[in-house]
Amino acid sequence: MAKKFILGDVELTKDLTLLLVIGGLYSLSVALSNTFVNIYLWKQTGSYVDIALYNLSIVVLQPLTFILAGRWAKKIDRVIVLRIGVIFLSLFYLTVLIAGTRAAAYLLLLGSLLGIGYGFYWLAFNVLTFEITEPETRDFFNGFLGTLSSFGGMIGPLAAGLIITNFEKFTGYTIVFGLSLGLFALAVVLSFFLKRRPAEGKYYFKRIIEERKRNENWRLITNAHFFQGLREGVFLFVISVFVYISTGSEMALGTFGLLNSGISFIAYFLACRYIKKNFRKKAILIGGLLLYAAVLIIVWEVTYTKLLIYAAMIAVAYPLLLVPYMSTTYDVIGVGWKAAEMRIEYIVVREVYLNLGRIVSILSFIAAVTWFNEEKSIPILLLLLGAGHTLIYLFIKRVRIPAAP
Repeated sequence: MAKKFILGDVELTKDLTLLLVIGGLYSLSVALSNTFVNIYLWKQTGSYVDIALYNLSIVVLQPLTFILAGRWAKKIDRVIVLRIGVIFLSLFYLTVLIAGTRAAAYLLLLGSLLGIGYGFYWLAFNVLTFEITEPETRDFFNGFLGTLSSFGGMIGPLAAGLIITNFEKFTGYTIVFGLSLGLFALAVVLSFFLKRRPAEGKYYFKRIIEERKRNENWRLITNAHFFQGLREGVFLFVISVFVYISTGSEMALGTFGLLNSGISFIAYFLACRYIKKNFRKKAILIGGLLLYAAVLIIVWEVTYTKLLIYAAMIAVAYPLLLVPYMSTTYDVIGVGWKAAEMRIEYIVVREVYLNLGRIVSILSFIAAVTWFNEEKSIPILLLLLGAGHTLIYLFIKRVRIPAAP
């Protein structure tokens, strides 16, 4: 009975389960460390530009790696590509541990390692998701993965905050980054149990970019991903810096993460169980409006209380938007030109547009804080970029997926 309540009518296969567990380990490792890497670097530099450059190197290397990883995924096993990604992510944490309090001197190297790791990992993970799930299991998979991510997000930041605040100077950071390294090592081991998925065929990256001219749905989806990236670029790092500046405490950042992920955990579970195909577009609209409303709360006067309200609002909004949005994206790819042969190219092109949005976002942020007063320019920029997820609906509402014959 409990299994049916959690899974619904979905039948779990071995590969589906393994992919969920690997995704869960990835999420826990990222939840433990990624937010705190920005603070670790902030404490060493105190510069918005430095933090932005670190994040810019991530989002520049990520799409470039995606393009290369896509080519490799057509020549070698997808599972090997996944493994390469996890190994690079492990190298990132190893480098942070070796660099220690001199990590800020290697901003671009660290960002590049992370971007390369993300590129290989997410290309392979997305392709495997496409191959292992079916249209009727995608909402469940995306929702359940979101639930696992939220669960990791509940444990990770709080545990990291406790560890960092209970050890002197940077010792706590060393322990946290070491734990993340261990989790990625476990993910590498689990990847050996995934069924091998041999590759074949030529790589038609440019052809799938050109498909935007022929396929209206594909053009709309890629445009939507650009605007998604516009918000994500800056918001992925600036909010954690805001929390630290307003409190001066890593524990406060852990509490922020716990509240956000605790609510998100429930919201993802409900989203994957109850958002059906006919409600997808409305859910995306509601989620997008709620995300922009959250920006309005923090944009003028940043306080920790307001940031906690922001955390709660986006925890509800993201599942509402992302679960149907990701499912719609995969459905559009699924009925696209030569979808079975070109699924890797479709995923690569989608990721390129997402990261183009992130690059524009971070470059805008660097320009704003370099040429203008930080206190005045950052709120205006957040108001503009914060509309990215809301604008997704304008594209998604025009998507028309033909009914199955």
